[in-house]
Amino acid sequence: MTGRPAALGLANLGDGVGLRDVHFRHLLATPPARWGVDWFEIISENFIDDHGFAAHVLDHVVSHRPVVMHGVSLSIGSTDPLDYGYLAKLAALAAQLRPAGISDHLCWTGVNGVVTHDLLPLPLTRRSLDHVADRVRAVQDFLGRPLVLENPSTYLEFQVSDMPEWEFLAMLAEQTGCGLLLDVNNVFVAASNHGFDPCAYIEGLPADRIVQVHLAGPTDQGSHLLDTHDRPVPAEVWPLYALAVRHTGEVSTLLEWDARIPPFAELVRAGGDPGAEPARPAVASVP
Repeated sequence: MTGRPAALGLANLGDGVGLRDVHFRHLLATPPARWGVDWFEIISENFIDDHGFAAHVLDHVVSHRPVVMHGVSLSIGSTDPLDYGYLAKLAALAAQLRPAGISDHLCWTGVNGVVTHDLLPLPLTRRSLDHVADRVRAVQDFLGRPLVLENPSTYLEFQVSDMPEWEFLAMLAEQTGCGLLLDVNNVFVAASNHGFDPCAYIEGLPADRIVQVHLAGPTDQGSHLLDTHDRPVPAEVWPLYALAVRHTGEVSTLLEWDARIPPFAELVRAGGDPGAEPARPAVASVP
């Protein structure tokens, strides 16, 4: 802890993990004092309109830990109109959970009503910035709170882009008052794929707008890195995380793991696959 003032009113929650169904029964059977994490992030879409066992587990978790809602369907960069039906369901879930924050991604997920289920990159231009800023302000007005946007992993870039992504995000935060979710793994992936300096990316973001950090493990495909969230955080990412901590003064940090998920206690303890040797424990603070 550094005593940093809470950015956008969102205090440092500590170290968290994603709430995944493979861990539901463990969390129900284990006393919360032994969970070993400070908070949980949920994928919002997994719990919207869910009134079954998953909702029961979520109610149990919320009664013992802070929760952050993280979405994948806002499509803030699309040219389609904002989906106010989806936003109404998001707001209803937030009213029920009282989350510490609501986040999504700087991306678009479809157009003309077609959903790709991918987090697609934007052309990084002034025109695009104005378009996204208008939509962020509308979402924030509807939800009655700041929206938090995450930098995505990307595998291609638009030739018309006239600014780096970190500059786009910095101006977006300044114009709209939104928060930023700095995914250090995504910076590493995109920097490897596109050849930019990951340190310049992290240092180029306004520290007072960064309210959360993500860590994860990508897969090396030879020609590019793929953001798979299915393995330990690689050694190359930890120095970038240390830089992010120095830059922000520490904020809520989440370990993402969405495939080949290890048992909960192992995930928290080592942050790695059975037998893997992580560079350092995944859910911990930089000394």
